[in-house]
Amino acid sequence: MTRSVKSVTPETTVGDLYRLFAADDFDAYPVVRDDTLVGVVSKLDALKVFAFAKDRILPHYADGMGTTVDEIMTSDVVAVDPDTNLQRVLQLLVKHRMKSLPVIDERRTLLGIIAREDVMRAMARCTQPS
Repeated sequence: MTRSVKSVTPETTVGDLYRLFAADDFDAYPVVRDDTLVGVVSKLDALKVFAFAKDRILPHYADGMGTTVDEIMTSDVVAVDPDTNLQRVLQLLVKHRMKSLPVIDERRTLLGIIAREDVMRAMARCTQPS
């Protein structure tokens, strides 16, 4: 698990989000308000702002870039607690086709992120001879 996690707030704009995605090699960020996990926003969520839809007109570029994260984030977040076993973490990653999962406590405070690479490293340690 990575404890030092970069996150965004619900008020972050899509323009700022694009800059963060360009600077960091992340596919998604946890969305945190007052230390509480309230959602996750992905590159795909940020791109959807400019996607064609039958029921709406495409926004002007500046308007789209001014859209806030709370308008596009996923609020129904799949997360684990620090005591979740490795098999369950792997099961959730595979089932939901995710690259990482937020790790939260009972108050939904973001404690870290566990990624596929973390699971692979742990599995490699389990298979090494003693």
